[in-house]
Amino acid sequence: MYNVKSMNANEFIDDGEIMESIDEAIKVSKNKSEIEKVLTKARQFRGLTHREAAVLLQVEDDEILNEMFKIAREVKEAIYGKRIVLFAPLYLSNYCVNNCKYCGYKYSNKIRRHQLSQAELREEVRALQAMGHKRLLLEAGEDDKNCPIEYILECIETIYAEKFENGSIRRVNVDIAATTGENYKRLKEAKIGTYILFQETYHKPTYLAMHCGPKQNYEWHTEAMDRAMLEGGNDDIGIGPLFGLYDYHYETVALLMHVEHLEAVASVGPHTISFPRLLPAEGVDYDSFPYLVNDRDFKKLVATIRLAVPYTGLILSTRESADFRNQLLEIGITQMSAGSSVGVGGYAKRETSDPNGLEERPQFMLADHRKPIDVVKGLVRDGYIPSYCTACYREGRTGDRFMSLAKSGQIRNYCHPNALLTFEEYLQDYGDDELRVIGRKLIDKEMENIPSQRQRAKALAYLSRIRQGERDLRL
Repeated sequence: MYNVKSMNANEFIDDGEIMESIDEAIKVSKNKSEIEKVLTKARQFRGLTHREAAVLLQVEDDEILNEMFKIAREVKEAIYGKRIVLFAPLYLSNYCVNNCKYCGYKYSNKIRRHQLSQAELREEVRALQAMGHKRLLLEAGEDDKNCPIEYILECIETIYAEKFENGSIRRVNVDIAATTGENYKRLKEAKIGTYILFQETYHKPTYLAMHCGPKQNYEWHTEAMDRAMLEGGNDDIGIGPLFGLYDYHYETVALLMHVEHLEAVASVGPHTISFPRLLPAEGVDYDSFPYLVNDRDFKKLVATIRLAVPYTGLILSTRESADFRNQLLEIGITQMSAGSSVGVGGYAKRETSDPNGLEERPQFMLADHRKPIDVVKGLVRDGYIPSYCTACYREGRTGDRFMSLAKSGQIRNYCHPNALLTFEEYLQDYGDDELRVIGRKLIDKEMENIPSQRQRAKALAYLSRIRQGERDLRL
């Protein structure tokens, strides 16, 4: 029997329940009135069960798909408004003891390995700060000898210690391999924002076939968020599969079962869900993967997850093209990377010559190569508010406090004004003449759309102070 409250990965990711949900969805989806029942519930911002979401994943009719996309946009804007949070990944090390079939950092690849020194890390931080970034996601391969937890903690301390005339990096999120409850506690004490761990695939036979090394332990990896939250005290976590390793219907249903499990055992669901899609990489036979997800299905699963988990931030990386990212922004994405480098030392253009003739390679190939300022301009032209906000982390609006605000729709009273205030900072410190003109026009217009009159008055006062030179004012 499916046991959502169990902390055993093989129970809360119940293969039999997933397959039964998909089989039932195939039958139910043949009845349009049943699909409409699911969409009617989604319109109420109440979320969907994994079984209800499975029905939407079977939809192939263009008219119904367009209705799904329309509702997904309505749900997103009702909770988060038009703000899009921007961040950048920062790769610390490409040492890895695993030999994952889909990854450019696998140990069998003959590439130059490097770990950033603290001096090199400071150069990376300066380069990222010069682009306007305030929120970073630390990435590193799994290698306890060359990249131990002590190194990660030292890097976090170094990043927070870097100060600049127009501010500093305000929040460090972390994506490192599954670890112990004690190490999660140390990450919490280091004041990380979100701990992110990608499941890669929830399908256990595929998971075991894809991995070689410590990461092959399916239970240790899949139960990591239980340890992070229940033992480490991290109440802000992010999850997501690597779409393309196995059937997307299975992965999406399993992902939502994971969400339900976290809410059952920790009373808090994921703060974010990410949507990495398998891409070509060094030493990876991309064409040998039979479950690659096409654009149409990928768009459908993004919309389905937005309807199923309306309170959660949805993250999209520069793996996707600029045009396709714009389409996905319309149906649910609320956070995106900009100007990303997926190699070690890529922002400061570190010297990478090697006496053995080996070359460093990125973890995977990117599709959106725009500079951050061009991403920002594109967002503004499309009516979105670029946000560099980190206020919730620093004001204690995490865990169940954040969830109650998000589920009630009240989080918009914070997200909307804070996005505008941080965007004004960006315009002053990093914008060019063109962006300042279109950006301030957007800010002045959107200030009037802050739902709460009290919050609007406070935001307008803060905006005036920021335009006079103050920084880091937040609601």
